[in-house]
Amino acid sequence: MRGFLTILRHEIFVLLISPATFVAGFLFLLMMWLVYWQVLKAMPSKELPVSLFFQLFWLPVLFMVPLLTMRSIAEERRMGTLESTLTTPTTPLAIVAGKFAGAYVVFLSFWVLALGYPILTSFQVPEGSANFSFMEASPLIGGLLFVAVSGTMYVAAGIFASSLTRSQLVAAMLCFAILFMVILGEQILFTYSGNPETVPGRWQPILDYLRTFRQLEDFSRGIVDSRPFVLYFSSAFVLLGIAVVVVERKATR
Repeated sequence: MRGFLTILRHEIFVLLISPATFVAGFLFLLMMWLVYWQVLKAMPSKELPVSLFFQLFWLPVLFMVPLLTMRSIAEERRMGTLESTLTTPTTPLAIVAGKFAGAYVVFLSFWVLALGYPILTSFQVPEGSANFSFMEASPLIGGLLFVAVSGTMYVAAGIFASSLTRSQLVAAMLCFAILFMVILGEQILFTYSGNPETVPGRWQPILDYLRTFRQLEDFSRGIVDSRPFVLYFSSAFVLLGIAVVVVERKATR
């Protein structure tokens, strides 16, 4: 536990002074502001789904997570500090878990900052002047809960990618590819599953279960199902477990 807390504190400190973190935070807040601005422009003209603020969550995630995680293990392997760390009582499990927790804390912090957009607007717009239902507490809390749950797997994928290489660039590209397939690949497969000639109908329930955007919509409407928790937490556990094995094997070479 002491090794984990030490790695966690060090990782958060390194992330807070890393230029990549500032770039990730700037791009994330800029993208979320653009999304929010489009929401505000569309408010008077049509009814908006409660999940609209989080509907394009995948766009900043595809860039933010690789920037946050690309250096976590890859940079230490390149500089040779990973081997020296493993000569201490710190275990590979503590290293991987600490780096995951540090990146995950920063990941959630960015999303909490993004909630400042609707919160500040709610103090400026007179009640009843427009349909601002998406700024109600329950949709925002549900959307943030989904981001927190799914973020465990996304950040774990970044840590896993960083453990496979010494290059930060390669780690970022690999993480981007994994996240793209996980988030958008499911939607693409589900779209084609409606055609019996393309995907057998027996696969449709499985693809429906894996649909990220369906889960987001359910969470935003207050429908909290246990299956996404199992899906994302178990996937994160597997990815981090593989990363631990990789770190341990690389250290023994």
